[in-house]
Amino acid sequence: MKEQANPWKQISTKEVYQNPWIEVHEDQVINPKGGQNIYGKVIFKNKAIGIIPIDQEGNTWLVGQHRYTLDEYSWEIPMGGGDRNQDPLESAKRELKEETGLIAKDWSLLMRIHTSNSVTDEEGFTYIARNLEQGETEFDETEDLAIKKLPLAEAVQWVMDGKITDAISISGLLKVARQLNI
Repeated sequence: MKEQANPWKQISTKEVYQNPWIEVHEDQVINPKGGQNIYGKVIFKNKAIGIIPIDQEGNTWLVGQHRYTLDEYSWEIPMGGGDRNQDPLESAKRELKEETGLIAKDWSLLMRIHTSNSVTDEEGFTYIARNLEQGETEFDETEDLAIKKLPLAEAVQWVMDGKITDAISISGLLKVARQLNI
């Protein structure tokens, strides 16, 4: 498929909100058909980092927590934010240790993802972590996590059953399942 030049034209942009994690901009634009529109854009100040730890027996770890934005409980792969100016792998190592206590000796990039590209510029990276050692968790003040070790195939089944709804978790678990023929 041939890539095309950007058909959108930005007339103006203004910041309407910001906090330590996001900015919200309202842009005046000319759309691809020539009409004038308002476009809202959420700009993330960090990268999204996800990790799928896999041990020698084919187990992985999920973390569960109540997500304020959804007002519901969510099971996910270990994940968090990574500074835009830092190697995402360094952020992945920190997040895995923080949320599960695990330290991995072997890392590989599984995928790069844009989480909701119609409204945000958020860029995510998901890694596979292997050759694991158990250490202590280091939750931050916003985390009240449950940790669950289970067979990777069972975590994939949780995706298929709708028990996991987080986009980064779903895409990462399905891709690793495909790679490993699970």
